Amino acid sequence: MKAVDVVGIDLAGSERRDTGFCAMDLHKKCMTTVIHTDEDILGLTIGAGPKVVSIDAPLFLPRGRKSLEIPGPPHFRECDKELLKMGIRFFPISLGPMRMLTARGMKLREALEAHGFEVVESFPGAAQDILGFPRKQDGLRKLEMALRGFGVKLDTQKGGYTGDELDAVTSALVGLMYLNDDCSTIGDPTEGLMILPPIRRSEEGD
Repeated sequence: MKAVDVVGIDLAGSERRDTGFCAMDLHKKCMTTVIHTDEDILGLTIGAGPKVVSIDAPLFLPRGRKSLEIPGPPHFRECDKELLKMGIRFFPISLGPMRMLTARGMKLREALEAHGFEVVESFPGAAQDILGFPRKQDGLRKLEMALRGFGVKLDTQKGGYTGDELDAVTSALVGLMYLNDDCSTIGDPTEGLMILPPIRRSEEGD
């Protein structure tokens, strides 16, 4: 794979489920695929050599929580509380299936950072809400066309994109915004920040 600027990963909680992978360059040209294992994720990412890896998964625990195995509170990080204030729906990390995703996300972040990559947390659903895109549940073709309308260059020869791929593309797009210093960050740095598209003042409630 040619070196790219950003890798976006729509991580599944289990290796048995599909993980979306997107490699994106500065011109928003994309290559997407569906993969499964941590080994595949690391291999493709290392091969792509991105400046930033943007992952759709919780990558840190709430401050004061020692592990996922010990019941909380706390259940929410500061970035999660900010999403609540913004009216953006999400699943908290303490919810059953989310514990598995969080554990995998934290492990993957550590592995990628050990290889020298900068890793950021993204949330495609929130990004799509902020940008005025439909979420994948509202129709894959609608989301694909919204991404194309935003300048994302998807493969015209591909027969159709999965929701995991389109969320990975959205994660990569947010990573590109971060790389270009054209993004918003929410949360507490001591427990990990979440990267979002730029938020207008009216969206912040000011």
